[in-house]
Amino acid sequence: MTRANLIHKCFLSKNRSSLLRAFKSFVRPVLEYNSPVWSPRLVKDIKRIESVQRRFTKRIPGLENIKYYERLKVLDLESLESRRIKADLILTYKILFGHIQLDVDRYFKFATLSTTRGHNYKLFLNRCSNSVRKHFFSYRVVPIWNSLPTTVNFSSLQKFKKSLDSLDLVKHCANSTM
Repeated sequence: MTRANLIHKCFLSKNRSSLLRAFKSFVRPVLEYNSPVWSPRLVKDIKRIESVQRRFTKRIPGLENIKYYERLKVLDLESLESRRIKADLILTYKILFGHIQLDVDRYFKFATLSTTRGHNYKLFLNRCSNSVRKHFFSYRVVPIWNSLPTTVNFSSLQKFKKSLDSLDLVKHCANSTM
């Protein structure tokens, strides 16, 4: 929050694009650092992280009286929670398709049932009763991964990322009514 406040305080120009570029360069990387490993699960934590971007965008001239999600549309930004979900999906893609040298079998198992709906890379969701395990990366990402539509292009990492950009991931957000 301090960095975001300093941007508003120190920048003489109140140009939207300059403020946004500074926010994307100096604040957002800190908020998103290592998000697949540490991703908040409690709504209060998600709101607290999102509040940094919410307050920053509210202080941009001309956007003071607009609701948060409308401000994001005007500024062509995504919610931080949505960006964390995308980061999870991209890491999953990298693990599954060998872009990262990890043992895929330790984290994921492909679903053996052939389904006629959705994409061909569905993952099996292991049953777990431990609440710590339920919020672990390889468990929390499987339902979102399996719900990806058939329009997602799995042929390359760049095409996959571009496909994700066209998706609305708000339905997977814990608190989409901020």
